[in-house]
Amino acid sequence: MALKKNINKTIEALTKISEAITSELFLDDILKLIVTVTAELFGFKICSLMLLNDNGELVIRSSQAVSDEYLKKPPLKIGEGLAGMVVKEKKPCAIYDIYQDKLFKYKEIARKEGLCSVLCIPLIVKNRVIGAIDVYTSFPHEFTDKEENVLITIANQAAVVIENTELIVKTKVFTEELESRKLIERAKGILMKNDNLTEEDAYKMIQKLSMNKRKTMKEIAEAVMIVEDLKK
Repeated sequence: MALKKNINKTIEALTKISEAITSELFLDDILKLIVTVTAELFGFKICSLMLLNDNGELVIRSSQAVSDEYLKKPPLKIGEGLAGMVVKEKKPCAIYDIYQDKLFKYKEIARKEGLCSVLCIPLIVKNRVIGAIDVYTSFPHEFTDKEENVLITIANQAAVVIENTELIVKTKVFTEELESRKLIERAKGILMKNDNLTEEDAYKMIQKLSMNKRKTMKEIAEAVMIVEDLKK
């Protein structure tokens, strides 16, 4: 009966995460749900999700922990500390007693939070590591294969939604940049025609107006076209 209950809880947790991933929630909300549901599933004290920033350092992106000191832990370099090593090796790692393990950093913060054992899982997309998810217990705990396998599944789901969000953002940025270039080209054409300017001089005029007016070149280009339309 207990086994069936645990299976049902696991299925329910994974279903919640899957539904969140396919919803229209913002990424931060999805990640918050992932760490909260994961912590509740096994009764973990803390669950945190870390991502690599532009400097190649691991920073906490989401956690259901409320301690400022824990949430503001310094970033870890790849290969540094447990999470850094997990990212480097691309494989899970568990520590039974974090205070006796040389690999674990920030022992004082862990002591204040009442943490004892930890399991860390890499977030991998297409063989590329983008971060890690770790869970802590407040008592000595040997993590089971089931716990590790469920966490790997959750980590895989989290990695996919993060990757998809990054692709959407990159696509949006590319589209906006392309649209801006088209508008600037049209504005250049208008200035070249009306003021008998060279292409280079027309571009410099838009650039100078952008700096003087503290507006984007796209906004200046739009203003040029509006003025042109009013002449018709």
